[in-house]
Amino acid sequence: MSQTVSISFFRFGAFHHRLWAFWMMAAARLSLSRLPDLGFWKLCGTGTGEGFTPLPNTSVYAILATWPGEDIARERVTHSRIFKRYRLHASETWTVFLIPTSTRGEWSGMQPFETEPTASQAPRDALKTEPAKPMAALTRATIRPRILLRFWRRVPDISSRIGQDRNVAFKIGFGEIPWLHQVTFSIWPDAHKMSQFARTGAHADAIQAVRSEGWFREELYARFEVASDIGTWNGASPLEVLK
Repeated sequence: MSQTVSISFFRFGAFHHRLWAFWMMAAARLSLSRLPDLGFWKLCGTGTGEGFTPLPNTSVYAILATWPGEDIARERVTHSRIFKRYRLHASETWTVFLIPTSTRGEWSGMQPFETEPTASQAPRDALKTEPAKPMAALTRATIRPRILLRFWRRVPDISSRIGQDRNVAFKIGFGEIPWLHQVTFSIWPDAHKMSQFARTGAHADAIQAVRSEGWFREELYARFEVASDIGTWNGASPLEVLK
């Protein structure tokens, strides 16, 4: 049974629902810590851009979690009391289930994702008979305070490019602490198109700067196979465009 990662997004409309969601960034910790089968987890706010962004979006929040398998992940996300409470207050919710295929780095001093060989890592001959599978990319970084201004001057160019890329089925920035702890998450039709974006233009320049200028105190890069989803975002499943 492969580890499954769930990322649940919740959109809140009325002010009192947004206020509830903000309060739950602290209040939900106890409930999540007691949830059976839950491994690594993070409560996150989101940004207004396409990736790393300094401006918070007060209407959207996210819960990232790891589980022993997809069936357990679906059961807990669907039926546990804490996730039900979020859906009760939210105007729209969407959860995507992911299987880790590669990971490098740490998040809060640990490696949260467990990888196993998947179809996307099969030998080339096997891939010729297998259809390309949707892939997701996640980058998480703790930005060094001394580099903040330089970092945020560079990032808008990357965010605008990913927003204009027609291959991207879904993209969002989220994180635990605005400005300092940032996550960018995106879903692509296949590994090839995802890698093409990472190796070119502003994104490639930023990666070089990360290495040469030491932007991050801690960083993690992970890729996933997209397994399935529940719910809608902007009225439909973001995965529909990949079918």
